[in-house]
Amino acid sequence: MSEVYFANMRCAPNRGMLVKLSELCRRVGLKDIIEERDFVAIKTSFSEPGGTAYIPVIYIRTMVEEVKKVGGRPFVSDSNTLYVGGRAHALRHLQTAAANGFTMETTGAPIIIADGLRGHDFVEVEIEGRILNKVKIASTFYQSDAFVVMSHLTGHEFMGYGGAIKNVGMGMASRGGKQQMHSDIKPAVNPERCTACGKCIEWCPAGAISIVGKGKEKYAKIDRSLCIGCGECTVMCFKAAIQVRLTGVLENAQKKVVEYCMGALKGKENKVAFFNFLINVTPDCDCWNYNDARAVEDIGILASRDMVSIEQASLDLLNERSGKDLFRSIYPAVDCQKQVDYAAEMGLGSKEYELIGID
Repeated sequence: MSEVYFANMRCAPNRGMLVKLSELCRRVGLKDIIEERDFVAIKTSFSEPGGTAYIPVIYIRTMVEEVKKVGGRPFVSDSNTLYVGGRAHALRHLQTAAANGFTMETTGAPIIIADGLRGHDFVEVEIEGRILNKVKIASTFYQSDAFVVMSHLTGHEFMGYGGAIKNVGMGMASRGGKQQMHSDIKPAVNPERCTACGKCIEWCPAGAISIVGKGKEKYAKIDRSLCIGCGECTVMCFKAAIQVRLTGVLENAQKKVVEYCMGALKGKENKVAFFNFLINVTPDCDCWNYNDARAVEDIGILASRDMVSIEQASLDLLNERSGKDLFRSIYPAVDCQKQVDYAAEMGLGSKEYELIGID
């Protein structure tokens, strides 16, 4: 049984939420996972332009200060998105982060986009998954010594919900890794969007792409008999002409995200702390360029060294507070509990936990 520490939203003079967050850092044993001069990745999401529900930057700054207190060298990081939005490459990603308040000056630490300029900087990590045997982990996360994972709980139309598992599995993958998780179906070219620039041909390791047609009617075409489904063409197409297929089996996608967690955390199992923010929980994830009204009243912040326990505790608290299976009521087709169950099956933690309030 793992310990999950809980700070509720009730505050008093000299005991606000930032003070509570600092106490959670001490209770979870931040000093035990971070050694002197460790490079510590504080993993969060900078959200999209127009988003408003992400973890406020002042919480990130507080975490940066706590990491420095125990001798770590923190930086704040995320990886590029698969979809073409405000975070599809590092230049746009950094601009979006700054627009949403995340800068060196506001956080007190460098902002680093973990998979590089175009989302192609990654290390292949071997795992013993049931679906995957190799995963593409963003190189900056791979090279880090320790992680502090700060996750904003939301609903998610594909995963059921987004929390620590999605923040690590999807969020620490390269763009090609994200394609691998999102789809069991090989990509296809939309001729109307394609400009026949040939960038996809350069990056295709299987020689499966060619330019067809003449004049203004030229476009890229994928030979599906040669395609290996690696996703590199989708990653390198910034015209959104090579479509991401989201029609794969949802349960397989949930399992792939868990198996990416196995790769991201490999060798760092005792060098990570998780913080789940059950604040401004919205029906849709922070990847959208808006945020709907919250789905449940604010509950507080959880902290644990066990990814599975903190996820299970978060879902239990949300369901208890809302009086229903909250995320299943929003997305009836997706059973979000399955990703937690699978994470436990794959040895990433325990669903059995002791909830320890600090108030």
